[in-house]
Formats: sequence, C-alpha cells, structure tokens
Amino acid sequence: MKFGGTSVGDVPAFERVFRIVSEQIEKNPVVIVSAMTKVTDALLNAFEIAKRGEIENAILSLDEHFERHQAVARHFLNSAQQKLFQIEIDFAQKELSELLMRVSRRSLPLSMLKDAIVSYGEQLSSRLLAEVLKSKNIAARQMDSRRLIVTDDEYGAAVPIWDETEKLIKVELETLIVNGEVPVMGGFIAASRSGETTTLGRGGSDYSAALVAAAIRAQELQIWTDVTGVMTCDPRICGEARTIPVLSYEEAAELAYFGAKVLHPKTIQPAVDYSIPVRVCNTFEPEIIGTMVLAESDEAPNKIKSIAHKKNITILRISSARMLGSYGFMSALFQVFERYRTVIDVISTSEVSVALTLDNTASLENIINELKRLGEVEVEPNYSVICVVGEGLRSSSGLASKIFSTIADINISLISHGASSVNLTFVVKEDVVSEVIKRLHQEFF
Repeated sequence: MKFGGTSVGDVPAFERVFRIVSEQIEKNPVVIVSAMTKVTDALLNAFEIAKRGEIENAILSLDEHFERHQAVARHFLNSAQQKLFQIEIDFAQKELSELLMRVSRRSLPLSMLKDAIVSYGEQLSSRLLAEVLKSKNIAARQMDSRRLIVTDDEYGAAVPIWDETEKLIKVELETLIVNGEVPVMGGFIAASRSGETTTLGRGGSDYSAALVAAAIRAQELQIWTDVTGVMTCDPRICGEARTIPVLSYEEAAELAYFGAKVLHPKTIQPAVDYSIPVRVCNTFEPEIIGTMVLAESDEAPNKIKSIAHKKNITILRISSARMLGSYGFMSALFQVFERYRTVIDVISTSEVSVALTLDNTASLENIINELKRLGEVEVEPNYSVICVVGEGLRSSSGLASKIFSTIADINISLISHGASSVNLTFVVKEDVVSEVIKRLHQEFF
C-alpha cells in the first residue's frame, strides 16, 4: 500500500490512513509513504536558498513543516512516543542544518547534497506514520528504505540495482511479515552501493512501492492518492469525466506518459514484470473501487478508454535535403537529444524533414545550435499533445476519421499513429486543447 503526500497531509489524513491499513491488516500490508504534502517542495526551496548563501533563511524556512509533523505527533502519540519522535525531529533539524551549510559552501557535489536534503521528507513521514499506527495498536515498524533499495549513483534519478534490491527486501521484510508486523517505508529514497542517499526521480514513491511489491511477489499493489483511479479525461477540463474500471499496463503507461498524473509508467514497471495487479484508490473515498491496472484489459465498447493531454509543448521541425535517400541522419539527430538528456515525446518524419515535440526546453538553445548543422530548424512554442488511448485503436477501421471529424475545424500540427496499438497522438495549439478534449469526451463518452 503506497500513500501519497496528500494522504498524509495533516491529522485527519493520518486518521484515514490508519483506517485503511487496519481494514486490510489480515492481508499483511507493507506500507510505503511519501513525504507530507508540501514538504518536498519546502526542502528543495531550502536547498535553493542555501545555494545563494542565505543559510539562516534556508534553515528557518523549514520550521513550519517540522511543526506540522509535531502537531500530528501531539494528536496521536503518548508522551513516551512524543519524546522519541521529538529526538528524531531534533536530529533531522541538526543534520539538515549541516547539509544546508555544506550547500552554501559547495563542500560536496550539489546533486549529492540535494538528494540527502530532500530525503528527510520521507524519513520523517515514515517514522511518524509507524508511530501513529503503533499508537492505534498496529504492530508497525519503520524500515529505512536506504537499507533496502540499492541504486547506481545517478543522483536525482537513480536506477535501482534489481538483484541486490530484491534480496535485501526479501531478507528484511519477509520475517517481519511472517511475524505479523507492518513494515512502514519512505518512498522515493534509496542509497547507492557506497551508502550515499539517492532518490528515484519523478513518481519515485510509486516506484519504491512497485519494487517492494515485485520483490515480495505481492498479491496486489495499491496506490492510494487523492483521485479515484484513472479518469476518462482531466476532470478539471470536463466535469463529466469518470473513473475507468480496468486498464492494461500498456494503456496506463501511455496515459501516464501523456499527462494523466496518477501513474508514471516507469514506476509500475517492476509490478508489470511480475504480473502484479496495480489498483489506484482514493484515500478520501476508500470505499470506491478505483482503477485496476492488469497485464491485459478488454476493449471498451467505444474502443477508447481515456483522453490525456500535456501542455507547454514545443515543436521542432528540422528540414534537410541531405535526408533524401541517405542513412544515419536520424541517428545523428537523436544523438543531439541524447547529449542534452532531453526526451522527445512525439515524432513524425517525411522524406526531407522531421517534426518532433519536447516538453523540457531547458537545453533548447544548445540543441537548436547543434541541429542547425543538420539542416534548417523551426521552433514553435505553445502547443499541447493530446493522446487518445484504448485497446484495439490501431485495428479499428474508421475510428481515426471519427476522432478527426469531431474536431474538423481545428488545425492539427502533427499526428503519430500506429507506433502503439493503443494510442493515437496528435498536437494542437495550446489555446484550443480544452475545447478539443470536451468535444472528444462528448463524442465518445
């Protein structure tokens, strides 16, 4: 059971988590928890302030978040537990002050210090949740994820070393589970072989949970968040959006990649590898079943399961007569993006040109300069990618024409279809994306 930041935001949130865990206690849960909501952002902000040399402000900026942890402790814990947790908080404050001082002096690599600092969100939330569960007579025990998940030393987006991680998780957790204890772990955090703290990047807590689920061959991985599963589209755009009961892993991966923020495809991969069902549940409405993600799912009656989108997209068009009938051009093109560690979302090619979309434009200037050696480069910002997902999309005749006739008066800048059997992707101007999604949702749902 993985609980996101909003699921442990305050006293009522911790109460809800206790009820959810206690109702499934006979299933031998392992609990993975994110940092309290807003805490990760606060730690990153403190890191940035310390980088500017404002060390005192950096330390002071965290006080209110320590107080939030203490407020939960005062509500649930007896005086002995409170004393122990206070020691934990004091220790964290002392260590964070030292780390922030190191940041201001640049005495260690900044990427290493950043991971060490940001890890305190999960360290504290997992300790606090374990104590809260104990106070409610659940035999919980905090386990330090940094002792269980071994990664390379790519700080900020470390890659787990599976064989070692699997062994450690089995050795450490299976005895506890057999003895009826509930392990409570911080998500997102891990450690390199040399013992330095690392983090698993975006969606890291889900990733931690999937790694644990895979290692112990769990019956089910539950992702507890603040939405009831994966929706037919963004409910903020279309009020009629509803929960999808069942998705295949492939559909979920496509949706997650294109903006449905509930699941990040990389993060559930370990569960996919061992065919462990993933259920997305809402902490605020635990009785509602949510979305189940399985290896295979049936087609929906209308073939389409969901419409996802991603804003702030930039289109790059590279034209070159050199492409015509030559090989190696695409390789040279992709190497530029590899050098700047920039992900391409959608790509479309003709005989003499390539159009592609990026959502990360941090290295855009350098990328453009290098691409100019290959051909003419056009840059067009302010676009959105729309991704229509469902089993059987590629093999359904007439479906693409139905989609595009629904938005016949809207200009489409780029289309990608056929690469995946479950996904049709196209790009439109950002200012029409809401209108496009509303029309498609009306037509298909």
